[in-house]
Amino acid sequence: MRVLVLGGTGFIGPHVVRRLIAQGHQVTVFRRGSGLAELPDGVGVIVGDRNRLEASAREFGDVRPEVVVDAVAFTEEQAKGLMSAFSGIAKRIVVLSSGDVYRANDLLFRRIQGSVEPTPLTESSPLRDRLYPYRGTPVPPIEGFSWEEYDKVLVEREVMSNAGVPGTVLRLPMVYGPGDRDGQKRRFWTYLKRMDDDRQAILMDQRTARWRAPWGYVADVAEAVRLAVENERAAGEVYNVAEAEGLDLQGWVQELAAVVGWRGRIAVVDEQCPAPNLPRNLNLDQNLEMDTAKIRRDLGYQETLSRREALERNVAWDREHPPKQSDLAQFDYTAEDAILSHAG
Repeated sequence: MRVLVLGGTGFIGPHVVRRLIAQGHQVTVFRRGSGLAELPDGVGVIVGDRNRLEASAREFGDVRPEVVVDAVAFTEEQAKGLMSAFSGIAKRIVVLSSGDVYRANDLLFRRIQGSVEPTPLTESSPLRDRLYPYRGTPVPPIEGFSWEEYDKVLVEREVMSNAGVPGTVLRLPMVYGPGDRDGQKRRFWTYLKRMDDDRQAILMDQRTARWRAPWGYVADVAEAVRLAVENERAAGEVYNVAEAEGLDLQGWVQELAAVVGWRGRIAVVDEQCPAPNLPRNLNLDQNLEMDTAKIRRDLGYQETLSRREALERNVAWDREHPPKQSDLAQFDYTAEDAILSHAG
């Protein structure tokens, strides 16, 4: 199958490309002039501007992709450009969306008021009514789009309402694993460093310890994309992607400790604690875990390796690629020790 991947050189994209190549697909990557990832042999490359897909129409026509995977559709305009560019060329579009489309996400961040949404969230759980969730929020910039215009709800609407090219939407979890270079998002690393620093205790406040989110190992997410590409049954469908058995954050730290061999204790206290504990202004009564029964039933999705092996690979990557120095500010051991001194 001829597959074109938009955004094949970031974090998730290279894993998707490698999995598709391994299954014998003919893969072309659309990228800017430079990219972080090395591509496997045999992968075609189209260099262009994600915000001006029409300028690459001739190259797209030459490739004639049967399926287009878009890992970098962040705005309504980008989604419109996507559907316009491949109308009459591609048979299907697979777009990577996010669990942030759910109303529960707004409740978590207290952007709206109301009762918590029941979890795990299904594909039919209520979506956000409030658009443009990051407007007015200081978010690290990403080249090629403005966070002011970011909204996966609008991306999904555009993709799923286009009669010319059937779309598939994959709502992704918090993705971890090799290739993630964003120190602000590598949440396991903040605990791994404490274990590697031989801390005798890791401090967690009760609200952080109990909170549940959807997680997914990056290679497993890539497997979900592969299945959506290959299976025509995915046309017109929306799927949650995440690990089957979710853990709260304390459970994740315990799993990490078992992998690393750390023998300290997790001290859970009922008071405000410094990062990496979650901010107190969040509504942590609202969990975000997602139900994944649909993709498992429809497409036969399952994890490609055990959680322990996934964490082992994640640990190896994090140790080999520590975040930049500016991300070390959150390691305030003096403040942690002051709380631990009376925590018992």
